[in-house]
Amino acid sequence: MTRTDGYLLDNRQTEAGQRFDALATLFDPTTFRHIERFGIGSGWRCWEVGAGGTSVVSWLAKKVGPTGRVVATDIDTSWAASATRPPVEVHVHDVGVDEPPGDGFDLVHARLVLTHVPDRGRALWSMTRALRPGGWLLVEDADPALQPLLWPDERGPEQQLANRLRQAFRQLLAERGADLGYGRRLPRLLRESGLRRVEADAYFPITSPACAALESATVRQVRGQLVAAGLATDRDIDRHLANVTAGDMDLATAPLISAWGRKA
Repeated sequence: MTRTDGYLLDNRQTEAGQRFDALATLFDPTTFRHIERFGIGSGWRCWEVGAGGTSVVSWLAKKVGPTGRVVATDIDTSWAASATRPPVEVHVHDVGVDEPPGDGFDLVHARLVLTHVPDRGRALWSMTRALRPGGWLLVEDADPALQPLLWPDERGPEQQLANRLRQAFRQLLAERGADLGYGRRLPRLLRESGLRRVEADAYFPITSPACAALESATVRQVRGQLVAAGLATDRDIDRHLANVTAGDMDLATAPLISAWGRKA
């Protein structure tokens, strides 16, 4: 993530680790499928932007082996620090401000990062600049404006409450500068960055236990902000968390847009 006092989902909070685990369960298979398609193998040099947790970093390290290099960066590396062993390097870094942590990368990847970066243009330029000729850039970001509902099958008060709290959460994100329609623009932005062979797809999970785990951790993490902003009451949140815990909710996430291209 980028360095800003307004960032809503602070990596230092306890719930951040629970969110990382849920996001890994939901999205790692999609991310790994794309990277496998690029032909990742022994000796590759990779930059994982906004690493957060360790799942992608550890997977990349196994793929590139002892002759490769995996640079994992974030503004708060506390969750990724446990992955710091060869071939992994972990660095504190703000992708929207700082120079790239090297160049000549075979792969640069960012997931659920650029939506929250104030200077997204500079961040994308930095990531593209760090690639070697023929290297791959994979950017994956949610697009909540494409699918704004937490419970798409809205039938009664439980679903209405869930969707109202999801709308409130999105309002907090937008007030802190998040671009809730960024994902859909990624193919164009990658082409405008000079990348070739640009493609994209979307993954939209629904009715997964990981969706419920992600929702519970997220709501607990932003509870104070929701109440302070007058967007929800403690009673609302307690009732919603109880509904989530009950385990019979067909919860969804925003679509994850994956876009990739190759440097000429």
